[in-house]
Amino acid sequence: MVTLIDKLASGGAATSPPASAGGTGCHAGRDEMDKAARAAGKSETLDQYAADYPKGPHDQPQSMCPAFGSLRVGLRMRRTATVLSGSACCVYGLTFTSHFYGARRTVGYVPFNSESLVTGKLFEDIRDAVHDLADPQLYDTIVIINLCVPTASGVPLKLLPKAINGVRIIGIDVPGFGVPTHAEAKDVLAGAMLRYARTEAEKGPVQAPRVARAPRPTIALLGEMFPADPIGIGALLEPLGLAAGPVVPTREWRELYGALDCVAVAAVHPFYTASIREFEAAGRPVVASGPVGRDGTADWLTAIGRAAGVDAARIGEAQNRFLPLITAALERNPIRGRITLSGYEGSELLVARLLVESGADLKYVGTACPRTSWSEPDRAWLAARGVEVQYRASLEQDLAALDAFEPDLAIGTTPVVQKAKERRIPALYFTNLISARPLFGIAGAGSLATVVNAALGNKARFDRMSAFFDGVGTGDAAGIWGETPAPRPEFRARFRRQAEALAKKRKSEEMI
Repeated sequence: MVTLIDKLASGGAATSPPASAGGTGCHAGRDEMDKAARAAGKSETLDQYAADYPKGPHDQPQSMCPAFGSLRVGLRMRRTATVLSGSACCVYGLTFTSHFYGARRTVGYVPFNSESLVTGKLFEDIRDAVHDLADPQLYDTIVIINLCVPTASGVPLKLLPKAINGVRIIGIDVPGFGVPTHAEAKDVLAGAMLRYARTEAEKGPVQAPRVARAPRPTIALLGEMFPADPIGIGALLEPLGLAAGPVVPTREWRELYGALDCVAVAAVHPFYTASIREFEAAGRPVVASGPVGRDGTADWLTAIGRAAGVDAARIGEAQNRFLPLITAALERNPIRGRITLSGYEGSELLVARLLVESGADLKYVGTACPRTSWSEPDRAWLAARGVEVQYRASLEQDLAALDAFEPDLAIGTTPVVQKAKERRIPALYFTNLISARPLFGIAGAGSLATVVNAALGNKARFDRMSAFFDGVGTGDAAGIWGETPAPRPEFRARFRRQAEALAKKRKSEEMI
């Protein structure tokens, strides 16, 4: 299927940057955008985001546009149309990123200009686009996402119909000045969908999930995970008389009903605050952390068993079956080396636990996500072993950890990996090489050792490469030259003396 940005509503091409009703464009700055959004009636939404996704100690981590998280969730669902409303440049960037990450669905786009934004015509265009799209033969759901400028201008998606021709309509605001990271934006849409599905289920019978209902009580899994992990978790749950339920965010609308129809929820990723609120409203207990490593698996089986009403004997039986196998797998695949770890997926603390249990000398864990009660067991376990945990980590903090701990391997985001390699430190990109591996149960116990140990063994290679290219592309030799620049130290000395003399002159003038 060819992926396109479709213009789904009338109107000309969007100008960049457009102005809101208050004269605020997309380059006005975070504070001005927030002020404009509140003046336009978005205070309730922004206050809820501030409560669900607390910022600090600084403003927010450096990350990709948060709306990518919501876009990703919608594009991965069957029979779901996803429509963006925002500046053309933002829509282009988000669409490019989504297709780079493998989306094979069309991204809808409602264009606007300053006039349609100010006069309210943009909302009418969105409403018309939704009516045109609402074909029950093609879609179960249409998701409309307001980006920064429409949110700041108060485009009221809540006034859209809840359903058209039987197709559900879900409108959400995902401004970069209100949602800190793309990971939490996944929760914005997942929570909105769970709320809608819970309301439907409370009113009466709903459509059965595509996959037949498990004969045993299920545990819903909260947070995106490696495809093999639900299977591994299901094996851990089997001796408890339980089964793994759907993973939220789901791949289809009716899986939401299956997720809500559980005995407990495993908050594998601890930042899904809105989703947890909906599960708790449905009366479902929520269990923190995940079955990672020996200690994590033992604690998790106990917590899940108690939440699901399983007797202590069965919990002990499950632990006795799996813990020796996990211990043996960890011992067969040891990791030896000093490591720093950072990322923005939300699973950083779980990966950290697995590295420590594998024998790694882990010094620092930075995550772009906030501290919540659902990550507290992992934080406490790591802190007890001397690991520094930094929530809402900034790039500067991650780089400071490189300087402070001088690791043998840095696992992190793209700029962290780049900086580490410049310093001859082997490095691995967290998202593609670490989080895309099984983490839980027996399969997770040895999954990281191969790639981590291979990277740790590359130190000598980095030293040889650095020595070979020493001085190339740095300092005076930076850029492309027909001939190698000749050093002129006499020029440097002359200009340094001139600069020093000028500085002294200015200082004396200030004293006068």
